[in-house]
Amino acid sequence: MRIIQIAAAVLIVASLLALTYGGFTYTKETFELTPGLLMLTFEGEHQVHIPAWASAGGIFIGGLLLFVSRSTLKRPGSTTQFLTHKES
Repeated sequence: MRIIQIAAAVLIVASLLALTYGGFTYTKETFELTPGLLMLTFEGEHQVHIPAWASAGGIFIGGLLLFVSRSTLKRPGSTTQFLTHKES
């Protein structure tokens, strides 16, 4: 269950960043070789927009995962207690 909590926290942080910045940009480089052994480099900057509804959905799903994973750990008879129980 600890992995689910970490994944939920990462999802919430990533969604908050996406909501704050609205997207990200990256540079794509392409190389072409011409017959005269001259190498040309073309750089193109691309921008990826992340909609606000997707960011809000990520925050909601991350919060839901965090809530469910914590309530599962506290519930008596859960599988985590079963796995940590040692018989004498």
